[in-house]
Amino acid sequence: MATYAPPLPSLPYPATDPANKAPQTKATTDIPNSNITWHESLRRSERETLRGQRGYTIWFTGLSASGKSTIATALEQHLLHLGVGAYRLDGDNVRFGLNKDLGFSEADRNENIRRIAEVAKLFADASTATLTSFISPYKADRKIARDLHATVAAGDEPIPFIEVYVDIPIEVAEQRDPKGLYKKARAGIIKDFTGISAPYEAPETPEIHIHSDKTSVEEAVVLIVKYLADHNLLPAAALNN
Repeated sequence: MATYAPPLPSLPYPATDPANKAPQTKATTDIPNSNITWHESLRRSERETLRGQRGYTIWFTGLSASGKSTIATALEQHLLHLGVGAYRLDGDNVRFGLNKDLGFSEADRNENIRRIAEVAKLFADASTATLTSFISPYKADRKIARDLHATVAAGDEPIPFIEVYVDIPIEVAEQRDPKGLYKKARAGIIKDFTGISAPYEAPETPEIHIHSDKTSVEEAVVLIVKYLADHNLLPAAALNN
């Protein structure tokens, strides 16, 4: 169904899980805004008419090794095959560019998610199917992302925000452990690791709940595409492919 590109080289993993709290460093968010003005642009409905598709964000969340990035990659490729403009933002990849100035402190971790949510909203506002793949273990961070998509210009509807919880038993995630992170966490090399020594706050009412230990990548893609079709988020041409 889909072909997979070789992964980018892994970033050196810090001694503290980046999804969780670490010693504080200053985030770069304190920018004066008293001298700037919001400039109106095209309405999203106009862009959607021009491009022939709706924009939305699919927010994948789950433990490390749950399969978030694998499913998101396959979904992106499948949507492109259907003729749907899609773009994937990956938790590792963005730290090679957009967020390479951020560390792994609590403040920088929060800023990491905020930036991604803002970028995802921009892509979705431009009528792109936007896919994000991050552990994002805390409900508060995910709520910020959701609320951001609900804040839109006058005359536009909220941008659809689709939370996909990629659920996996911790023991299965440990068996997979492609980066060896769980082994390091059990050995105490990585502190505050999500699912081992730090919490993962599971979504209570996600739009889509996938048990990745029982569901193949192909089946997961079918489930998500069905949701998109049922909620009128796919163009007519894609439904006929």
